[in-house]
Amino acid sequence: MMPNYKQIFTDILNQKFPHKKEFCKNILSKANITQLDVIKLNQIIFESKPKISTTNQKFKAYNKSTIVRILRYQAQNQLNNTQIANHFNLSRNTVSKWRKQFEIN
Repeated sequence: MMPNYKQIFTDILNQKFPHKKEFCKNILSKANITQLDVIKLNQIIFESKPKISTTNQKFKAYNKSTIVRILRYQAQNQLNNTQIANHFNLSRNTVSKWRKQFEIN
């Protein structure tokens, strides 16, 4: 069972950041919010990539469709593994493993 991200982010925007509602309107109007949308909402609302502790980092999980979208983003923007890892706050080894697993060069 997935959390209701739409409700969570709507509540955060209503209570703490009402001035940022307009920037998040397009994402929150979607029927289904993907994991990449959650990352984008975090960046918009909190204005930068938050410093994530290694403890928090252990609990990140990505489904197959999100992994494929990340790898396509890498290919479209001609980023190397280090650049895409920094962009999405991942390990270079994780990106390398995904590329081998999904055979995307």
